[in-house]
Amino acid sequence: MSSTADTLRRSGVEPYPDPRRRPGLRSGPLSGVRVADFCWMGVGACATRLLADFGAQVIRIEDRNRLDMPRRLPIYKGEARTYGEEDANPDPNKGGLFNNYNRNKLGVTINMRDPRGRELADRLIAASSVVTENFAPGVMERWGLTYERLRALSPEVIYGRMSGFGHTGPHAEHRSYGPVVQAVSGLSHISGLPGEEPSGWGLSYMDNEAAFFNAAALMMAIYSRNTTGKGSEIDVSAVEAGINLLGPLLLDVSVNGRSTRGPDFPPGNRLEDPNAAPHGVYPCLGEDRWIAIAVFNDAEWLALRTAMGEPAWAAEARFASQTARYANQDELDSRMAGWTAGQDRFVLMHRLQAAGVRAGAVQTAEDLNETDPQIAHRGTFFEMDHPVIGEARFEGTPIRFSSVVQDNWRSAPLLGEDNGYVFQNLLGLTADEVETLTAEGVL
Repeated sequence: MSSTADTLRRSGVEPYPDPRRRPGLRSGPLSGVRVADFCWMGVGACATRLLADFGAQVIRIEDRNRLDMPRRLPIYKGEARTYGEEDANPDPNKGGLFNNYNRNKLGVTINMRDPRGRELADRLIAASSVVTENFAPGVMERWGLTYERLRALSPEVIYGRMSGFGHTGPHAEHRSYGPVVQAVSGLSHISGLPGEEPSGWGLSYMDNEAAFFNAAALMMAIYSRNTTGKGSEIDVSAVEAGINLLGPLLLDVSVNGRSTRGPDFPPGNRLEDPNAAPHGVYPCLGEDRWIAIAVFNDAEWLALRTAMGEPAWAAEARFASQTARYANQDELDSRMAGWTAGQDRFVLMHRLQAAGVRAGAVQTAEDLNETDPQIAHRGTFFEMDHPVIGEARFEGTPIRFSSVVQDNWRSAPLLGEDNGYVFQNLLGLTADEVETLTAEGVL
């Protein structure tokens, strides 16, 4: 499959017709760090995106014959499809998910099944100080890319390895994606409503959660190398990252002998301690529109009663105290839902907040993107241009520094867009050699 950049290169045309896409010096605390990035999907690509956002030169290595899933998923600008519905004939440069995961990176293609491709990968690794991968365990070993081999190529290299189960132990060879990790780590078992089957998490949540552990590990290793001069091998297990989210429940099970599923657990939207009631999400005006309301004491309950106009049911003895309300949550939630239904969630939120009641409209993606004033003020979302899909919106990093600015220099690379720059400028190949290797399927 040929990319736009390759077509231009073979015709002798400037491969970066838009000078804004031509690689240059990066800014940020990680400038000067070069990453040979074999990662794909979210758990790896998200991790290296954070490095790229803050100045690292991340070179994304791809295979034309095995496109990254985010390139294949038809999450296209202006087209609505099911998340898991693949395009039978995808445009590899059109996928919005790939564009989001791989902003601020360079992109090259290498056929690792060809010895010449593996030799080029070796040369790229030798020119890099960090190597990352999140393939199924064994893939890098089949290519001979062990930590020992990488150290021979780049003596102070940091080798960041990211997998579902880690690279040691009886499950090391198992493959996984976010939903599998969520199930194995125990997260799925504690999700959902009491008395119902586990509901799952709706997306590959742990792909993104584990990515931040990966990014933190890489930055710690870079800091360590800056102080000791020594590289390191990093082995991050997404399952273990998931277990890190279970601390209070693990304590409850081990100390109190409690089961993590039962007629009253998981609690759904309810809170076990303190005994808040009402504490839930209630329907509002419109289709699938909701508001969250939480009351923690009698004073807040009185404020809510006043805001509701003192309905007769709110004065009943079974709702007279926090303990009584907590014991009668089913009936209380039903009454609350009857009162909130038909009211605008944002108008109601502001009215309750003004009365001293904790309340928040349940926001949709559209709300976050277009109307939330706090998100707009913080500049959470930003736009960059893309040669194929045009202006695209990205979520930013939820961190603000007084002296560091996220270096958003380019949207994600087209397939093989930076082959000429990387293989000629960084590795010293001639234009003819790149042309030949491309024609012969090595690049």
